[in-house]
Amino acid sequence: MIKEKRENNFNWTKFLSQESKKPYFIKIIKKIKEVRNSGKIIYPKDEDIFNALHYTEFQKIKVVILGQDPYHHPNQSHGLSFSVFPSAKIPPSLRNIYKELKDDVVNFKIPNHGCLIKWARQGVLLLNSILTVERGKPLSHGDIGWQIFTDRIISQISLLKSGVVFLLWGNFAKRKRKVIDENRHYILESTHPSPFSSNFGFFGCKHFSKTNRILKEQKLKLIDWNLS
Repeated sequence: MIKEKRENNFNWTKFLSQESKKPYFIKIIKKIKEVRNSGKIIYPKDEDIFNALHYTEFQKIKVVILGQDPYHHPNQSHGLSFSVFPSAKIPPSLRNIYKELKDDVVNFKIPNHGCLIKWARQGVLLLNSILTVERGKPLSHGDIGWQIFTDRIISQISLLKSGVVFLLWGNFAKRKRKVIDENRHYILESTHPSPFSSNFGFFGCKHFSKTNRILKEQKLKLIDWNLS
């Protein structure tokens, strides 16, 4: 009962307010401002950095899909892992995600866009481990403090919720396993959907049907993976 009350009282706005006062977070924001002021481009835009939290309320979280860092090319990243703006070309990793969905989920239709907001609104937290990146430089913000912040997010989910399905694709995402209580939650692991690794464990993992099976066992509403 106490944990249920704490979960109901928790919200991302309050969480962000508390974290923003901490030294590590202040350093992150300072670094981003310095880089922007130097004339370099950072993705996503400031207003999109925390979109993962904006589109998925804490109380609605049923699934977490962890990514690495934002797409580093123009007009792609909008703050959700693996997702791109509706007008953007579908990236290779997301194409492979769609391919696995097609093989795994009955009646899934591959969409002509890469925007995953529909998943986010159903309770799928699409969270990157690192929330910003410099244009054309993948992992350029890997050491500015975002890992502390996203560890805190996952820790709060792990502590205050139960029965969440965590999809950890690739070694980068698997590192977050250390902050997840495996006695309270479900963890599904595979290789990353990137073309470099998708044939070594991602294809055939059936994580999407397995996720819905777990949700069904908990008598929760299933995720509609279709995006059309």
